[in-house]
Amino acid sequence: MTTTDLRARARIDLGALRQNFGVIRDAVGPDVEVCAVVKADAYGHGLWACMSELVEAGVDRVAVATADEAVAAREVSADTPIVVLGALTERELEVAISVGAEISVWDEGFLTSVAAGSVREGTTTRVHLKFDSGMGRLGAQDPERVASLAETAASSEGIHLEAVWTHFATADELDGPGADFLRAQLDRFLELGEGLKATYPGLLLHAANSAALLREPDSRLDMVRPGVALYGLDPFGKNPADRGLEPVMKLVSGVASIRVIEPGGTVGYGRRWEARAETEIATVPIGYGDGYRRGLSDRSDVSIGGRRFPVAGTVSMDNIAVELGPPGSSGVSIGDEVILFGGDDAERILAEELAGTLDTINYEITCGISPRVPREAHGNRE
Repeated sequence: MTTTDLRARARIDLGALRQNFGVIRDAVGPDVEVCAVVKADAYGHGLWACMSELVEAGVDRVAVATADEAVAAREVSADTPIVVLGALTERELEVAISVGAEISVWDEGFLTSVAAGSVREGTTTRVHLKFDSGMGRLGAQDPERVASLAETAASSEGIHLEAVWTHFATADELDGPGADFLRAQLDRFLELGEGLKATYPGLLLHAANSAALLREPDSRLDMVRPGVALYGLDPFGKNPADRGLEPVMKLVSGVASIRVIEPGGTVGYGRRWEARAETEIATVPIGYGDGYRRGLSDRSDVSIGGRRFPVAGTVSMDNIAVELGPPGSSGVSIGDEVILFGGDDAERILAEELAGTLDTINYEITCGISPRVPREAHGNRE
């Protein structure tokens, strides 16, 4: 490893991404569309490389949250349908229409704006009407209002009524009230959706995110919207291997320095780590400026040469310290690769493990890796 390799970088395994897509495709079968969620720079994995791989693998659509993300996705593929799931301003709507994106709608005034913008652009925009079946965020809560929107959309110039959709609040909760609420949401959605399908043949119904499509076959309907599972993260916060998923991101850095700390010596801001005996400390150039969270101070491990070593003291913006043990005992050298999470060795550290330490979710671990960390895509297995 050279000195320029010491800084943090995220290795993106496109072969693992394709494998995870295959797991999802096999689960839902050939008659259900797969709409890959690539928002937030493909959950921090890099939109261009990941979407390119998914398009090559045969994904039916992709979903984003913003107009700017729709533009970026269109630059990857001129033909793949793109669905914007989030709210848009009037200016953002114009941008989304200009790149041929499909638009989520839950408001009569906004539907009118979509129609007017499409007519100005000389195009027809496909709309997905959102029903809030219990998430409590975006979407029309009254089924009759959704039915009215469908009627208006179906008769509006510049509009094609493509789909009705909803989003689950508790799909990742396998037990307790959350499990029951998933079923209640699905039943509410089906009552509305099946009636609308009878009126509008060809209308798509979609509801299932990664968790729902893996645990509740009835939720798959006409299309599924996998996000986190595509990237090899378990939607239930457990080991992704249990569901045949393989982590796509491996976050690595390198050993920049090794020094001996004498008994009573301290390391890092706040002097929160103190040597009880003569101890070697490795400095690794990665920190919260790269997205390796400060909350992991003294609470996480890294992997070097297939062995785990604890983080010593406070995670700073650009560096962490790693406790190697008595001098000469670790076999670690300057320039050795350090794995923060990911990989496939026996001591693999999962994003789920870090999420548990931080009392958060695995999504936040990969989405939080900062833009200054290069994404290095490799491993197309086809």
